[in-house]
Amino acid sequence: MDKVYIARAEPQGAAREIADALALAIHEHRLAPGTKLGEDDLAEIYGVSRTVVRAALQRLAHDRLVDLKRNRGAFVAQPSVREAREVFEARALVEPRTAHSAADRATPADIAALQQHIDAEHAATSEGNAGRALYLSGLFHLEIARIADQSTIEAFLSQLVARSSLIIVLYWQRRNALCESHAHHALLDAFAEADGDRAEVLMKHHLVDLLTSLDLRNAPQPAGSLKEALGR
Repeated sequence: MDKVYIARAEPQGAAREIADALALAIHEHRLAPGTKLGEDDLAEIYGVSRTVVRAALQRLAHDRLVDLKRNRGAFVAQPSVREAREVFEARALVEPRTAHSAADRATPADIAALQQHIDAEHAATSEGNAGRALYLSGLFHLEIARIADQSTIEAFLSQLVARSSLIIVLYWQRRNALCESHAHHALLDAFAEADGDRAEVLMKHHLVDLLTSLDLRNAPQPAGSLKEALGR
């Protein structure tokens, strides 16, 4: 019985690992929006069957990181201008109140965890790794929802932040489309001082600034090698 269970579980585990690896590559902008994710190529890169690859792509499609197009295959999702505006409007409705709640609940350990996120963002930026910095910036926002103890909103924000990452790589018009250092530092100060009202205002302004830093015009689909992007 155990062998049957393991045999069935292993492909699921492999699909999950591949999905996680591809999601990280997407969040870090090593796989750009519009990139084709060929099943044969991915099967060769990861040394698995196309069935396992297909299961991984289904997971990513469920998280809206990948678009599955009939008779064409899988592509890294490429949000439209309309969706870009909708995503940031949704974040602007949800995150300020979440920041207020986080400021009311934040413990010294929470403040330290947020500071670690900021430090990691700075390190990635110093290394010239903008994609990594943006990924870490997204985690900073999700950590705020965790501190606010809003698990339902955290799950919702996880999808919004993932879409935001794709939107930024498509439409940013200047480097500060990354969450700017001072914005996160200001939020951290508000949390440390348990100032919910200020945290709410800061988050609202932060998201508006982020949206206005984008050039919301259609961008061409990028091309590139999957092997190079995935470092395999």
